[in-house]
Amino acid sequence: MRAGLSDGGGRSASDVLKVLALLWCAGAALRIPILGVPPVVPHIRESLRMSETEVGLLIGLPLGMLALAAIPGSLIVSRLGATRTMIAGLAITALAAASRSLAPDVIVLYAATAIMGFGMAIAQPSLPALIREWMPRRMGLATAAYTNGSLLGAVLTSFLTIPFVLPLVNESWRLALAVWAVPTAAAALVVAVFAPRSQVSAAALLKARGWWPDWRSPVIWALGLTFGCNNCIYFSISAFLPDYLHSFGRGGLITAGLTALNLAQLAASCILMMVGERLQRRAWTYLVGGPASFVGLLGIVLADGAWNVTFTALAGFATAINFIVMLSLPAMLSRHHDAHRTGAGMFTIAFTMTVAAPVISGALWDLTGLAWMAFAPAFVCAVGLTLLGPILVRFPVPEEAQA
Repeated sequence: MRAGLSDGGGRSASDVLKVLALLWCAGAALRIPILGVPPVVPHIRESLRMSETEVGLLIGLPLGMLALAAIPGSLIVSRLGATRTMIAGLAITALAAASRSLAPDVIVLYAATAIMGFGMAIAQPSLPALIREWMPRRMGLATAAYTNGSLLGAVLTSFLTIPFVLPLVNESWRLALAVWAVPTAAAALVVAVFAPRSQVSAAALLKARGWWPDWRSPVIWALGLTFGCNNCIYFSISAFLPDYLHSFGRGGLITAGLTALNLAQLAASCILMMVGERLQRRAWTYLVGGPASFVGLLGIVLADGAWNVTFTALAGFATAINFIVMLSLPAMLSRHHDAHRTGAGMFTIAFTMTVAAPVISGALWDLTGLAWMAFAPAFVCAVGLTLLGPILVRFPVPEEAQA
């Protein structure tokens, strides 16, 4: 088994395991601060007297920063290198995430959340570069490890917050958010201490000085729009499922629903760690995933009790498959030193869409008074994912990226 982990490029099985562990930690650390919010949304809304539109903005802010700061993140990668950029991003994220607990009002809470999103945003473009630098021959496996950590962090956050963390901190949403900042700070330290020495030469770094995405590239737009549709589905469910259930007197299903959403994603990532490299660039993953997401959304709106949880899990599983498959594509579809630029372009487009979705969802709920309208943008994105995915897989892999 350990021999099978060798990347065929000089790294031993133990080195590969270390790299996978570091990517796993980074993935978990960058997801936890965002997913610590949905379970305590009812507490925050009541404490700060927020409307559903304001709740949507709170959920969307860090995603908006992922859109606005992805290109500056690409610039930082080109100057500092991918490893240092990841460490800096994790540290900023941890400090800002903890500072949310001190916010006296909505404006300060928004500001702290935006800074947290900035830290996440500068770390994101470093991921494709790290995957190419650390595991160029096993990019699918590296991406699956990162995503598995991300999804397990989401599952633990969703599962532990209401029954364990909130009672531990005397039902304080402020202290709960501070608790979930600790794993991110720990991950920054772990990456700083254990990251492998860079194998990128000085000449290669000079070639990587480019940082501005090539907006004329159809690859970037296809990546961004498809990834954005997939993300909008997940984050719309994550943001509004708690209040949706609460509005119908089904608050007891919140923990089960959020846990099912993220546990299904975790199950998908475990499967892809074994077979993910065989699923790369397969149109059927989108042709199945898009309609499955649509059916899952229908079930969330129409079903009740255990069936509601089951359909939530279906949507989570479907979006996770495409999320993991797509996350390795910027490195796969880029020339050797362009992975961070392609990733920055993809994240800018995708997270611009993702930040708009919760805000539009909350506004539709407020304007119509119909709770199910919060999921209307997600239904549209499920259709878009089905149509765009097969187009994306038609782009060829550059010869340089195959080397």
